[in-house]
Amino acid sequence: MYHPANAEAWKIFDQTYPEFASEPRNVRLGLATDGFAPFSLSAAQYTCWPVVCYPLNLPPNAVMKRQNMFLTLVIPGPEHPGRDIDVFLQPLIDELEILWSMGIEMYDVSLKQNFNMKAALAYTVNDFPAYSVLSGWGTSGAMSCPCCMDKTKAFWLEMVINSAGSTVTGSSCRNTIGFELTRNHS
Repeated sequence: MYHPANAEAWKIFDQTYPEFASEPRNVRLGLATDGFAPFSLSAAQYTCWPVVCYPLNLPPNAVMKRQNMFLTLVIPGPEHPGRDIDVFLQPLIDELEILWSMGIEMYDVSLKQNFNMKAALAYTVNDFPAYSVLSGWGTSGAMSCPCCMDKTKAFWLEMVINSAGSTVTGSSCRNTIGFELTRNHS
């Protein structure tokens, strides 16, 4: 996929909401978040979670440019927000709800007229731990795959350690994998 507009989800969204899709000035948004330790690894454990939105209507080479992203909020530490992330996100969710349902009046400079712009949150970008916090879906344990859900073939990996090294085998939710870890024992 070169641009989100090429994705099947974009096309399905257009078919499901043709009124939104017919107005090219409506905005599709992406949202990215992840926690990090702002005071280095050696400092006391403290995390910070920036939440960034970016417009997906831009050309592919401009979507992820820093000047086109906007920091919507910063969730302070000292720990990751966990289940309380919805409390921090509530003002953003409220504004997105207004942008989706009612829209806001904007001025189109090229046409010299006002129009009602709407916005939709189309995608999120995050790693699996952040996905777990953001969505509330546990990404570990028996149902760790959000695509396979209850059809996940989950099991615990077995590790055999001997003087020659370590061997780990197992399978992911979609296919069987096998790999060997070699460890020198002194």
